[in-house]
Amino acid sequence: MDHEDHQDGRIARRFRTRAAIVTAHTELVSEGVLRPTAQRVADRAGVSVRTIWTNFADLESLLRSTTERWMKLDAEIADPVDPDLRLAERIEQFCARQAERVEHLAPAARSSILGEPFSAALRDGRRTVSARLWKDLEHTFCPELGPRMEHGSIYDELYVIVAWPVWKMLTEDLGRTRAQALRATTEGCRRALAQYL
Repeated sequence: MDHEDHQDGRIARRFRTRAAIVTAHTELVSEGVLRPTAQRVADRAGVSVRTIWTNFADLESLLRSTTERWMKLDAEIADPVDPDLRLAERIEQFCARQAERVEHLAPAARSSILGEPFSAALRDGRRTVSARLWKDLEHTFCPELGPRMEHGSIYDELYVIVAWPVWKMLTEDLGRTRAQALRATTEGCRRALAQYL
């Protein structure tokens, strides 16, 4: 094996190791371990704690990579609603798809709440999720509302209705079933858009 092949092999191994660490961190958070220790991440990834910190400069760089992983997973399940559908259908589809996404990101959101005051990476992740939701709302309801700057108050209302904190309150604080929570958010969106139905 020549020097170039050896170098390529080292780079590939390093990439796989970093990916394994990020996957381990993501899986632990998904399982409800909101602040995984380096030892737990290392055990899950099959590496040493030292290996974590030779691949990531510090906790912030690990959190940034993990946040990017969550954002990639979210993008993979994103399924924009066709804005040419009837409004009633768009509301139904949008709320159903948004429920799937907030459920998927819920573990990351819970974990981020604990660390956001100390982590720019986690704050950036929350801003990315927020920006995606604004974009999805405008894409879906622009035929009636136009650009967000023109009907900001209705967009604000829709945002609040379908964002994760309200879903959390419905399902956890109020003990609503998934079906009940979905019905509540869908009805809320219908009321917000009632003048266009």
